[in-house]
Amino acid sequence: MYLKRLLVLSLLSSFVFLIALFASNQDVEQKKFHTAQEHFAFSKKMGGPIGAGDYFLIAAHCKSCHGYDSLHYANIDSSGVDVNLYDDWQSTIMANSAKDPFWRAKVSHEILVNPGHTLELQDNCTSCHAPMGNYTSKYKGLAAHYTLGTMYGDSLGLDGVSCVSCHAVADSLSLGAVFSGRIPYDTNRTIYGPFTFPMAGPMQIATGYAPKYSAHLNASKACSPCHTLINKSVDLAGNYTGGLFVEQATYQEWLNSGYSQNGITCQKCHMPKAKGGVVIVNNNQSVPYRAPYNQHIFVGGNSLMVNLLKQNKNKLGIPIDDRYFDSTFTATNELLQKNTLDLVLTTDSIASDTAYFTVSLTNKAGHKFPSGYPSRRAVLQLVVKDAQQDTLFKSGIFHSDFRVSGENVNYEPHRDVIRQNNQTQIYELVMGDVNRQVTTVAERAAFLLKDNRLPPLGFTSSHLSYDTAKISSDALADADFNKVNAIEGSGSDKVHFHIPRAGISGYVSINAKLFYQTMPPKWLSEMLGYSSAELDSFKTMYTAADKTPVLIDSASILNVSLALNKKQVLANEVLIYPSITSGRINVNVHFPNSIQSIEVFNNEGKRILQQQFQDLTQTCYVDVNTSAGIYYLKIKTELGMVYKKVYKS
Repeated sequence: MYLKRLLVLSLLSSFVFLIALFASNQDVEQKKFHTAQEHFAFSKKMGGPIGAGDYFLIAAHCKSCHGYDSLHYANIDSSGVDVNLYDDWQSTIMANSAKDPFWRAKVSHEILVNPGHTLELQDNCTSCHAPMGNYTSKYKGLAAHYTLGTMYGDSLGLDGVSCVSCHAVADSLSLGAVFSGRIPYDTNRTIYGPFTFPMAGPMQIATGYAPKYSAHLNASKACSPCHTLINKSVDLAGNYTGGLFVEQATYQEWLNSGYSQNGITCQKCHMPKAKGGVVIVNNNQSVPYRAPYNQHIFVGGNSLMVNLLKQNKNKLGIPIDDRYFDSTFTATNELLQKNTLDLVLTTDSIASDTAYFTVSLTNKAGHKFPSGYPSRRAVLQLVVKDAQQDTLFKSGIFHSDFRVSGENVNYEPHRDVIRQNNQTQIYELVMGDVNRQVTTVAERAAFLLKDNRLPPLGFTSSHLSYDTAKISSDALADADFNKVNAIEGSGSDKVHFHIPRAGISGYVSINAKLFYQTMPPKWLSEMLGYSSAELDSFKTMYTAADKTPVLIDSASILNVSLALNKKQVLANEVLIYPSITSGRINVNVHFPNSIQSIEVFNNEGKRILQQQFQDLTQTCYVDVNTSAGIYYLKIKTELGMVYKKVYKS
């Protein structure tokens, strides 16, 4: 009996121990994530999880965990800099893609030109600029087309390209192969992220989404659905022609580059990595540090629009502090001025009537520069001034309204050589309608009239994606454009300036600059000729905006003497032809009555011919009736001696 009681007590003790151990483990497991009270607090603070039958949540739902934390143990980098996702994102063009007044005005412009396509135009454009609203409408069968009017009253649409817009994109077979706003969303409430072993419990309770690791969030193909845009062309009556036109091909340009070949993705430049590891969730110190951590600043190249959004934030419904816009503006200009392009200016030679300079440009971006929307362009400027700062030569000068002086009414051709003040090198895409006339109406684009935008390193016309990222024939014919020794892929261009000296003999300074415009007045003039609520609103904002072009890079050569010494004069003014001859060699001197004598020497230095001129002459000839080989002419003039080499065939 005693042994029986002892056995029972032992079993009870063991049972109690196991219960305690189990409870202890449960507590440890629970604290590894969050307590029930914390879960409840998250749910209340964030507005609760996603509702039944819904697919998307606005970014504000993510802010509590991934926004600023006053305790400052989360969302900061190793140097203590606040890198929280929400604040970095909220002032970007991505966050405000649906509120972008230029985009709204351009959609309105397209509708006014082709009113028969009103619904389709809006639906196509909102699929990228307001994807969560557009796709919710499609998934729920609310309407066949998602319009601006619907978007204006839809918090999902107005949230632009926000958290779920990107993190719900699935790694399907179509990703990287289907474009123009056709986004392969996962509709099973899965949120994809770049970190392995995500802590699923808190996010599922607070938002209703199940986080899942997937490598495609760090791949360029995650950006592809909206960064290649191919439109159906229409004629001037609005009828579809059956043709297609590539309006934007940033992803395709990247594919056809050394960046793609070397695994350098879009995220590397546009979502730069923070220093060290980052705890990406507030209110939980047990969350491990995540690295590498891509900052959600989504830096682009449109600083004009960032400032325009800031200046009109109340009217556009963007209730954020100016400091966030200032941060995005600074990051944008840093990208443009440090990571976009290198410019080098060199002196080639100086002749009696012409000074020769070359500007070399090298693209450092992983796509064409400029890339994206076809309004964007880069203008090369070169100015020569004398010691008194009087302008002797100028190309690429802006008027006060930021139009380019002397620019062609239609468009400037691609230029290899610039000789006159009214000639300018402009890097741009120019669309042509069915009659090959310049148009800025996207639907009317049918022909590529010009695309001399600087291609990225490694770009070739033989790549499979070249058909969606072509170079126009004028730039292809330029031996310096994207080529070195006739081999494609340099990602560079050389523009040669032949500047008339016109008697200039003193010291001069040469300054070369490359400027970037995202919304140039010339391009906007067609659109702003129309009127609508969106167009009139944008026109007011644009008129008041600072439209100063962004200086991308510059170079100068100071105190260059254009005075020619005797040796330079002779080298440039004494001509012989042909340089390969069967016997006769013509000699010509630009200054009159100057040739006194000519001697001919073979390759061993032996003189084989001497000819004197008692009556000084400007033009003469000598006959070399000897065996084939290299010969040297010693030409004596009033100004001195000149040596020239010829080959006798």
